[in-house]
Amino acid sequence: MVAAIEAQGVEAGKEFALHCHNHAGKLFASPAEGEMRALFVRWERDRDAVLRDLPRFFALLREHANQFAPLLAHALDERQPNVFQLPHQHEFGRLNLTHVITSKRKLKALVDEGIVSGWDDPRMPTLAGLRRRGYTPAAIRRMADDTGASKTNIWVDYAVLEGALRDDLEGQAPRAMAVLDPVELVLTNWTGVFADDHVEPCRAPAHPQRPELGERAFGLGARVWIERDDFAEVPPKGFFRLFPGNRVRLKYGMVVECTGCEKDATGRVTRVLATVVPDTKSGTPGADAVKVKGVITWVGVHDAVAAEVRVFDHLFSAEQPDAGDGDFRAGLNPASLSVVRGYVEPSAAAAAAETRLQFERHGWFVADRRDHAPGRPVFNRITALKDGRGR
Repeated sequence: MVAAIEAQGVEAGKEFALHCHNHAGKLFASPAEGEMRALFVRWERDRDAVLRDLPRFFALLREHANQFAPLLAHALDERQPNVFQLPHQHEFGRLNLTHVITSKRKLKALVDEGIVSGWDDPRMPTLAGLRRRGYTPAAIRRMADDTGASKTNIWVDYAVLEGALRDDLEGQAPRAMAVLDPVELVLTNWTGVFADDHVEPCRAPAHPQRPELGERAFGLGARVWIERDDFAEVPPKGFFRLFPGNRVRLKYGMVVECTGCEKDATGRVTRVLATVVPDTKSGTPGADAVKVKGVITWVGVHDAVAAEVRVFDHLFSAEQPDAGDGDFRAGLNPASLSVVRGYVEPSAAAAAAETRLQFERHGWFVADRRDHAPGRPVFNRITALKDGRGR
């Protein structure tokens, strides 16, 4: 194409040479480009020199075409866009998540100072950290797709990522029951309804919408673990769970009626007392004859497996922890990690490392890829069932 312009004559050649001069910023430091730059400087002082220099101008372009590719790509763009068929780099702004920093220097400081346990700490925005937390690649891609691309830096609420996680995990994560703040529920008439030490077998789907995943099995006995906040000695308005005189259903099990509680010397409830209502086992004829408003999850004391459960929150309380000139450590959230000792049903304890589960009524959890082991289950919370922040 350069040869064709040169063949069109002096005026066409001069016009093209001056057009190249307008893109002198695309010249770099090779000797040929240095000579071309000297021509352009001379033309700025003496426009008549353009005609005298045309032979050398075109000779440089012919002899060193590769070195002048950036200059020619811009000079010829009006005649033929992307004449060299070069790949085009699109520049986009950074996608920032609230409550997150991505500066490698600052993340390294968190690791070096022991503020987090390592680069794979589940609170860290690293690939290793996200994987250990249980985040899925599909959820991250969905968040990026939903927020779109921008040529300016944007901030995206962390709840958008959590929403993408819930959408991805809802259809794939098997269910299980877990009690994270346990108190014992004693069914005082159990031996009158059943034989001594009887365990009533219960079954539940592994996933309510995926029958191909099968069922999970557990047992209901005279003593079960329930969540401490599922009992209230004096219930607030609208409370439908356990309180003296009220009936609830133990999910997948039977209806029980609360009769009271036992306390220690400090007034803390140590046991909740109830009676089992006969012939109310879920899935059996007549089970729905007794109507209740509340359903609570539970784990049988006889087959419950003690588990360590790590509940994570934002590593930084501030929405934009990198903003301003202050010490970013000042925005650290002291409650970003809570470790509780709870109980899980047998199917959850048997899960392999990195298995994602939904603990019913609590949220989605993953068996820790480093610390989870047979006989010592450890789970990390991925995200809650709903975003309750601010409510």
